[in-house]
Amino acid sequence: MTTVETTGWVGWGWFAAIVLMVAGVFDAIYGLVAILMPNSAYFVTAEGGLILFDTSGWGWWHLIFGVALIIVGAALIAGATWARVVAIILVGLNALGQLALLPVQPWWSLVVLTLDILVIYALTVHGRELKAAR
Repeated sequence: MTTVETTGWVGWGWFAAIVLMVAGVFDAIYGLVAILMPNSAYFVTAEGGLILFDTSGWGWWHLIFGVALIIVGAALIAGATWARVVAIILVGLNALGQLALLPVQPWWSLVVLTLDILVIYALTVHGRELKAAR
């Protein structure tokens, strides 16, 4: 069994945890707004027709995803190893979603993709130090 030395790079892991919790709070707020909005529907005109989206389903997804991010971020700060794996999976899914939104919101998607890459880097390279720091 190898011992992991805590270095100054452990800050990357804490950065990742804080980014996850902040993203989770924003996701949960977006979800609550979508759920609690009266007449929650979104209309999009496309070639040849009108598309109607029910935003309450989208809201529940974001609320659940946001709460999961907050829990995983808090577990990362506590040094839980399972949280590293779950966080990398959740951030990877988010990165794929941002790639799909790249043509629609290029600047926002690039910013979020950059944060996703930094979080994945922090957790894969310096994540073991989180447990050692606790």
